[in-house]
Amino acid sequence: MHVRNLFQNLPTESDTELVEPLLHRDRARLERIVSHGQATPPGQWYDQPWDEWVIVLKGSAGLKIAGEERPTNLQPGDAFLLPAHLRHRVEWTDPSQPTVWLCIHLAPDAP
Repeated sequence: MHVRNLFQNLPTESDTELVEPLLHRDRARLERIVSHGQATPPGQWYDQPWDEWVIVLKGSAGLKIAGEERPTNLQPGDAFLLPAHLRHRVEWTDPSQPTVWLCIHLAPDAP
């Protein structure tokens, strides 16, 4: 058994997000993402063929859903399910501290 603390080894600053795979199974992938002021590039949207469940563990972020007027502000403990093909983007993450996300990517159901 291996104990791991998700708040250890957090970068204090970075030009890029740190995406770290934690677990991968046939139909699911678990990642820790650490952002430090990053956002999705202007004009870019994610449109994934799988569901993604995210929770902010530390820091904060703004998640914009296509067609919505304003981003949804996420604080520690806030979780969000992004169904497959829901166009979305990260508008902002906290530049003053690391934002730690936990993401579960779920493969689409087989036909």
